[in-house]
Amino acid sequence: MVHQLSPQIQLLKTSGDDPASLAALMNQFLESMRIRGLSEYTVHRRCHVFRNFAAWCEGRSLNQPKDITKPILERYQRHLYHFRSANGSPLSFRTQYIYLTAIQGFFRYLGKQNLILSNPASDLDLPRFGQRLPRGVLTISEVEQILNVIDLKGNVGIRDRAILETFYSTGIRRLELIRLHLFDLDIDRQTLMIREGKGKKDRMIPIGERALAWIRKYLEDVRPGWVMEPDKGILFLTIRGEFISPHMLTQTVGEYLEKANIGKKGSCHMFRHTMATLMLEGGADIRYIQQMLGHAKLETTNIYTHVSIRKLQEIYMATHPGAKLERKIPDPKTFEKAEEQLATEEELFSSLAAEAEEEDTKQ
Repeated sequence: MVHQLSPQIQLLKTSGDDPASLAALMNQFLESMRIRGLSEYTVHRRCHVFRNFAAWCEGRSLNQPKDITKPILERYQRHLYHFRSANGSPLSFRTQYIYLTAIQGFFRYLGKQNLILSNPASDLDLPRFGQRLPRGVLTISEVEQILNVIDLKGNVGIRDRAILETFYSTGIRRLELIRLHLFDLDIDRQTLMIREGKGKKDRMIPIGERALAWIRKYLEDVRPGWVMEPDKGILFLTIRGEFISPHMLTQTVGEYLEKANIGKKGSCHMFRHTMATLMLEGGADIRYIQQMLGHAKLETTNIYTHVSIRKLQEIYMATHPGAKLERKIPDPKTFEKAEEQLATEEELFSSLAAEAEEEDTKQ
């Protein structure tokens, strides 16, 4: 059984208990997303968008769907453009795009349910954003520098070393690591099963020898003292035997990066970028990196290529510098060259940058 995050869906309340109010219908839409099988994390993020939109509307006495017109939505779009966070930074165009497409989805739902006569969001001009490369990629020496600042005298340090080694070895997403269970790890076959990753897709990926060595040490020396009965089988635990929250994980990894004093800021996604970059530099074809990352398709291609776990392991062992306990310089002849590139490097890293920015919005 895969344990889901279960955030409470609680929109700002509008005046009265009108079931046809914006807030009530947004709750109804969120419930429909759950019924259609979207992940709790996705529903939670949409809730964040709707909560902000509902608050903006309520401040202008816009409480009914009929109150929302295209000019009103254009005003909200200008509000997003001029919005500044507490530190003075604006919302990126990608974040603005995410907000507006979520609102478009809500009004499209209302139209399908015959709750509005016309869709005010159908012809909304959405912001454009360019293809961007990752904000930070670590070198091999920088990775080692980060790993070496972890205090291994305590149990927390051993767990954190196992976590960072897993990030570096596999490039999995933050939520994918949090949801790992004991049965997802196959130490003998050196594989990791990611269940219900982004898009609710499962995938099996290789994991390196060094990461497995640290996970094994954590499992033998640390986890037994933290687990609470009944054991739910969560792989990485807090000292109270609970799930590690996304915020706690981001903060923990960020603190190690800062402590390493490498002059780069980032967190969990930086290891994802790094894994992809190092495998690419080692000679791996992008389709194998794509399989590792769990990208069903890159943003500019409709091609989906399934590769076997055995072949993926061969490519991984030949190209990832952390795959083996004793690192060797990869030889390009140890694996077959793909007949053609299925996507460009720019597309790959643009997709990674989009993921990182989407995660940073914390919707």
